[in-house]
Amino acid sequence: MNKLQRFLCLLLSVLLLTQAPLLAMAEATEDAAGLPEELIVGHPTVTKGDFFTELFGNDTADIDVRALIHGYNLVNWDQNQGTYVFDPSVVQTIGPVEVDELGNHTYKMIIYDDLYYSDGTPITAWDYAFSILLMMSPEIEAIGGKIYRAEHLMGYDDYIATRKKILAGEELTDDDVRSLSGVEVHSDHEIWFHLDADFLPYFFETGLLLTVPYPISVIAPGCKVYDDGFGIYLGNADPYTEEPVFTPELLKKTILDPETGYNSHPSVVSGPYKMVSWDAATGEGHYEINPYFKGAWMHNNLPGPDYSGPVNYVQVMDIDNETPKLDANGQEIWLVKPTIEKIKFVVADNDTMMQQLADGELHLVNKVTYGPTILDGLQNGRDKGIAYQNYRRIGLAFLTFTYDWPTVHDMEVRQAIAWCMDRDLLGALYCGSEDGGQTFALRVDGYYGMEQWEYKLLSGELSYPVNFLDQVTLPQVQVKDGEEEDLTKKYKNRYVETQEDYEKAVAAWEALAKEWGDKLVKYTVDLSKAKKLLEKAGWTLNRNGEPFQEGTDDVRCKKMEDGSIVALDLTLMYPAGNHMAELMQTAVRSETNISAREGSPEPDADAGSFVDNLARVGIKLTLVPTPMEELLKSYYRQTERTTDMIYLATNFHVIVDPSITYSTDTTKNHEIWNNTYSDDEELWIDAKAMRKTEPGDIFEYVSKWVTFQERYNEVLPTIPIYSNVYFDFYNENLQNYYITGQVTWSQAILPSYFALENEPAAEEDGEFESFDD
Repeated sequence: MNKLQRFLCLLLSVLLLTQAPLLAMAEATEDAAGLPEELIVGHPTVTKGDFFTELFGNDTADIDVRALIHGYNLVNWDQNQGTYVFDPSVVQTIGPVEVDELGNHTYKMIIYDDLYYSDGTPITAWDYAFSILLMMSPEIEAIGGKIYRAEHLMGYDDYIATRKKILAGEELTDDDVRSLSGVEVHSDHEIWFHLDADFLPYFFETGLLLTVPYPISVIAPGCKVYDDGFGIYLGNADPYTEEPVFTPELLKKTILDPETGYNSHPSVVSGPYKMVSWDAATGEGHYEINPYFKGAWMHNNLPGPDYSGPVNYVQVMDIDNETPKLDANGQEIWLVKPTIEKIKFVVADNDTMMQQLADGELHLVNKVTYGPTILDGLQNGRDKGIAYQNYRRIGLAFLTFTYDWPTVHDMEVRQAIAWCMDRDLLGALYCGSEDGGQTFALRVDGYYGMEQWEYKLLSGELSYPVNFLDQVTLPQVQVKDGEEEDLTKKYKNRYVETQEDYEKAVAAWEALAKEWGDKLVKYTVDLSKAKKLLEKAGWTLNRNGEPFQEGTDDVRCKKMEDGSIVALDLTLMYPAGNHMAELMQTAVRSETNISAREGSPEPDADAGSFVDNLARVGIKLTLVPTPMEELLKSYYRQTERTTDMIYLATNFHVIVDPSITYSTDTTKNHEIWNNTYSDDEELWIDAKAMRKTEPGDIFEYVSKWVTFQERYNEVLPTIPIYSNVYFDFYNENLQNYYITGQVTWSQAILPSYFALENEPAAEEDGEFESFDD
């Protein structure tokens, strides 16, 4: 594995993290040996019921359920190669990328003929085509979903314009494009994708083809996907039916019905497990093995030569059905089927989950963040039969703003709020001991998490990806359009031929890392700066429109262009029961809690709590506890915002593309994904530049990533607070569970099983990362 492969394998997926109250849970039955027959998994966040796609919400617990019940994605993340590849359990053959004279890219693939849904229905290329058309359809948007923006596919804009005319009941003309030319289905098992040259280059290009199959018979009964030679389109299954069957009314019933809709009760699925039941009132879900599942590609959970355990491994054979199929590294490809028959997924409370693990009411708790709970598990878990593993987060906790409100629209107001927050203290206390002396959190100053490969590269935790050409498997030159292409020139500071060039490339990386370290503002408590920023932005009046008098008036106000007086009387929504709210109101540095860590800024000596600091500069803050489901609806703009700010956390997708998250393009409907409603044009331009990088050009991509982070750090569409180390605690009889090699527990659980004999964990107990004073 070369250096690029080693460091790129650190990417993981985005998720939202928060806390929620514990709900009642029944004990599992046990077999004759006293081992559980059903795995009970607890998560600090209650499931919301968005088990279909992220189009209707993206709660972290719901994401885990999706990974459990949906499978056979065309593309998967290969941690061995450190890149996206076509899943060898799904894609049987894939030809070389074809590039036409305009620069459009074409991918032609054949999928296996042994893929089935949980009801035994075959999965074909038509199912993948339906998924693509469904996710981008205006009908999804009409029922409240956030449609998939497939701008990378040729013909997307013209096709969507036609679909909108159909939805509006307008008559079509000969000029209207009825088919999506970017996707073609050539047989039940052959599908082609055409990527638009105008969208390219794209750094994670193969990842653009991520597609999960969904059953048209369940979601859009009476509809059919066609391809008449010009691309795919949706139509009526019965050609003699004139009125369109595919309508918002149909989808509202089949997807959003609270009792039978596919969003909350997906009945026919493609993943390793299928849903048995889900209770909307408690968030409790029951799942059992999908008997038609052929197996998941588990590249880092291969059976050893002497393996004799109960895990069901299946070897993938080549097209001749006799020779083992090999991956890009020459390794045999194996699939794994789940062993644990039943799973119950419930919400677990930080304050009681360790006792529930000890009592057998839970067998696994995932993504534990709260410090006192972690320390309880580390100090007392072994004696109670509790094991653990830890792994660094690829996301962060943050404050997001209702950007379009006048109270927080000024950049100076957001910066002033940041200068009132001791982020080191809040992260240390929330994710560590009561005195903050031992913590599993790290302050972050941008839009990144501590496990993100760009951050680890620039902070010196990973070697710079500079390779001598004779040390890599790539040829010295590549042929493009009949001409040789010099890799030392194509990829800046990546491939070299001499020691002198190597030293120059490393020096360039070191300079970039220094820029990264020097330019990001390390906001901490500095009330003088906060006051000056507020005054600069015109927040100099009191509620009566008179000059603000510090010590007399409660809040600063500003006269708007329409003559109205707006006060900095702010509200902050947070997940009900989350302990961070207490810390925001009470946490103050003292001699008995944390002191400044190396590289951390010193706050004002007389700094108070976050809420008190805000009050001292003329900002009043009221914290509003809100049930998680309501908070997420507000965050995703599914309901009207009622507060100036929201506290929550997120985990990133493997593809981190903020060009949509912070888009200011109102012509492309991007604003539905811009949850802050940020209108900073420069931030969006920087995000787009990062995306449009040639795959493999690592230095160029990271350079653009630094530029984006610097702008984010300045305008603060959100205030980053901390990233952290996650902990999974589990019953010691749960064997072969290796969360560190997977994206979610839903994947890590597939090769796991219950057994009395204890096997060593991926990371031995007692070895964990913390940040001490």
